[in-house]
Amino acid sequence: MAFSLENGQVSVENKAGLVRPATEAHAEEAIQALKTGKVIAVPTDTLYGFACDACSLEAVNRIYEIKGRKHTSPLAICVGDVSDINRFAVTDHLPHGLLDSLLPGPVTVVLSRGESSNLEKSLNPGLESIGVRVPDSNFVRVIARGLESALALTSANLTGQPSSVSVKDFENLWEHCAYVYDGGVLPSGRAGSTVVDLTRLGKFKILRPGSAKEETTAILEKHSLVEEPAAG
Repeated sequence: MAFSLENGQVSVENKAGLVRPATEAHAEEAIQALKTGKVIAVPTDTLYGFACDACSLEAVNRIYEIKGRKHTSPLAICVGDVSDINRFAVTDHLPHGLLDSLLPGPVTVVLSRGESSNLEKSLNPGLESIGVRVPDSNFVRVIARGLESALALTSANLTGQPSSVSVKDFENLWEHCAYVYDGGVLPSGRAGSTVVDLTRLGKFKILRPGSAKEETTAILEKHSLVEEPAAG
């Protein structure tokens, strides 16, 4: 390991040693860290995020602790390819080609988990749906493929604080990560991904406008889905 913990803190000298470039040359160490239940920080196509193995209860709990987040707030998952989604969620009610039109990209699709989902029951207990991402970020996708599982993914910040578009934005949280992967300043702003509920046949509901609402809505309507009004 590239650093040592004393009284739960990383020394100033070692803090910068946590940071690596977000390149494929560093993907294998990231995968190994995830396989041992560690949390890493990664750039996506929207914001920086904390990631861990979605099937590791210990690692998922660690993310909640780092963020100061209530366990009633669900985590999304990230997979390497659109073809992986049906391992974790129900997709057979969706029009052919819809997911491939939306993803990879800055969109979180909310789908039913179903009885055959490979996800641990302890992830988002009590919820029958799951948010799924395939970011347009080669580094994250390589890691997800190498893990051969789903990543639990959430924004790299304390709950209620601004989202992070650079590693410096969450420097106070580096010490909780095995590694911090630096992809530079992300250009998409702090809106995050567009979140859309696709659990109902022939319907969609925008749960969070995010950074790609107009493009997402256009794709959904092109596939003949009808928008439901958001609750409120």
